[in-house]
Amino acid sequence: MNRSDDPTATATPLPDSAAIARRIAERQGQLQLTEDMLATRAGMTPTYLRYLLKAEADFDPGGLVRIALALDLTYQELVEGRSDLPPGQGPAPTVPALVRLTTRECWDRVGGRGVGRIALPTEPGPTVLPVNYAVDAGSIVYRTDPDGAAAPAPGSAVSFQVDHIDDHLSTGWSVLIIGTAEHIDSSEAIQRLETEHQMEPWAGGSRPLWVRIQPDTVSGRRIGAIGPDNHLH
Repeated sequence: MNRSDDPTATATPLPDSAAIARRIAERQGQLQLTEDMLATRAGMTPTYLRYLLKAEADFDPGGLVRIALALDLTYQELVEGRSDLPPGQGPAPTVPALVRLTTRECWDRVGGRGVGRIALPTEPGPTVLPVNYAVDAGSIVYRTDPDGAAAPAPGSAVSFQVDHIDDHLSTGWSVLIIGTAEHIDSSEAIQRLETEHQMEPWAGGSRPLWVRIQPDTVSGRRIGAIGPDNHLH
């Protein structure tokens, strides 16, 4: 989220992270969901779920949308709390829904290139950074600084996420790829990638290290609402 540096601008207050975490815990208890069960339903790892609940509410709004729908709530209900409206003045009778995407549908949405987020294992929680990526031979590749924060150790387990979500309408999709990071050292492979993808790194500047994420699992969710006609919108 971009925040204005203009002192005269009216800032939109951030949702209360502690209140959101409390509502999630309360709803988990009502639905008898363990942390692992909630993470699976929301399409994220338990480690990332724990980190997300401790971060500011604007860190990953799309993640909060997925958590909300995994708890059978709307984004507004999770962030603002439920309100009891007078009879006859309630919202349109729609039900939020998460629909699992097939592997083919996941890759279709990831496309050939774009902007995603790489999550690297660090303490006390994962480091999540935006990167420009390309899809190459069934894997994700991106460029970074060999000594930078987005450079994982070879062989380390990482996760990569691409999504397109309207957090206010609670619609969109999200794809999570969990796999192993590799450094691409072959000069021939690097030349081919540079020729075929011509990809500029997110942070700009000299980013000579090419990283490949070999997927172990690819999962995704489509986020929408089931309307009175019983169709997903």
